[in-house]
Amino acid sequence: MRIVALTIALIIGGLLMTVSAHSRDGEGTATGLLLTDFVSAKTDLGWFVVNDNVMGGRSQGDFKVEQGELHFAGSTNTRGGGFSSIRTGAMRLDLSQYEGVRLRVKGDGRRYTWRLTTNARYWGRQVSYWADFETEDGAWTTVDIPFSRFVPRFRGTRLSGPALDPAQVTGMGLMIYDKLDGPFELRLDSVRAFPAEEQIKL
Repeated sequence: MRIVALTIALIIGGLLMTVSAHSRDGEGTATGLLLTDFVSAKTDLGWFVVNDNVMGGRSQGDFKVEQGELHFAGSTNTRGGGFSSIRTGAMRLDLSQYEGVRLRVKGDGRRYTWRLTTNARYWGRQVSYWADFETEDGAWTTVDIPFSRFVPRFRGTRLSGPALDPAQVTGMGLMIYDKLDGPFELRLDSVRAFPAEEQIKL
């Protein structure tokens, strides 16, 4: 019996150490629908870079995935755009049973924007939906962004509608466009969709 008890204790201890090792500075048990965690190739969403040089801007930005994190970094220049972004490839997600998007990030104190696209169009062109979120310099934080906070935009200009339809998500993106010059750096550990009863932070 003692051998069995010791074996069970070792197994449980090993599981606890595994969970603790994956946690990020106090992160609790992860819940909600996992969209990507940058660990498995199965959750690779085909990220690519779009900077303001598409409109003659001077900002620089790129990303890399390492040790289970997406590292987004560069430098913004407000003379000619002022933004850097990364976006996923095309997808089809029905998130209508969820309340919003949950990000686990380690930031630099600057403001970032999460971006969603759907089937919505403005004069035949794709509408994007933006929601800003703040970061803490050098600290891992969990940020919940309700779908109700996403604002429709076309080429950066705010539109009166249509409202975001979470049942028709066709793409996601991470952007910095806080109208400041200088270097930026953000690490993204995971992206999830969360139900209403689990909202952590507005």
